[in-house]
Amino acid sequence: MTEKNSWLDLHGKVAVVTGAIGGMGTKIIEEFAKQGVNIALIDIQQEKNETYAKEISEKYDIDTLAVCCDTSKEHDVELSVKTVVEYFGKVDILVNTAAILRSSLFEELTLEEWEKTMSINLTGYFLMSQRFGRIMIQQGKGTMIHISTLLSRFPETYSGAYSVTKAGVNMLSRQMAAEWGQYGIRSNCVLPSLVKTPLSENFYTDQEIAEKRENITANKRIGTLDDIANAVLYLASDRSDYTNGSELEVEGGLGIMMGDQIAKPGGRKEYALRNR
Repeated sequence: MTEKNSWLDLHGKVAVVTGAIGGMGTKIIEEFAKQGVNIALIDIQQEKNETYAKEISEKYDIDTLAVCCDTSKEHDVELSVKTVVEYFGKVDILVNTAAILRSSLFEELTLEEWEKTMSINLTGYFLMSQRFGRIMIQQGKGTMIHISTLLSRFPETYSGAYSVTKAGVNMLSRQMAAEWGQYGIRSNCVLPSLVKTPLSENFYTDQEIAEKRENITANKRIGTLDDIANAVLYLASDRSDYTNGSELEVEGGLGIMMGDQIAKPGGRKEYALRNR
């Protein structure tokens, strides 16, 4: 059953989600489906994409379309846009999630690795946003949400071009918001950090590592895919209609804990109690 009269009021909208078969992508798609949103699933893994699209359609009684696309390739993107618009007749929401991370010492980072990460994480977002943005301009309305990361502001060390590309995503989003707001289009980023996904799950099998990660957040817990999906749904809805060019941090207060990491004798809280 879908929610036809929910606070978000998304029923009947059409969303395009890239990286549909990734951990965040599949969760975001399912949460959209619960709201009665019809969805175009964009992914390069066509067989898995078609299977998931059918599963979601049958489970939530929505219309889905699986589209095979390498988002870093202009021809693929143009064909995908044409296919989606011909099928649904409109596009209300674009969610960019497709991304890769390649570990590397910066002094050993090859041009090939740099360009590969840049093409998927930034060029792909540009192409999808620009081409679907043209449709939204014609419609006079639309909203875009781009999955970035808190580590677009603070470098993810030894991860090659990852943080650089995500910093670029933030600015890409702001530029589109600044230029396209006049056409009724909003563009915002979600900045997660310390979220358990299928790719990061192995970090949390080590209890010591999991506890260290939990303890550097204000909330003292690791984020879930639900946390990210909830933020995306809010930004996709008209409830956030006056939010444009923003970066919504979904990271449990990690970014405000720098002062808490500075050691004091016996521990920061204990030191304060002894010296008050």
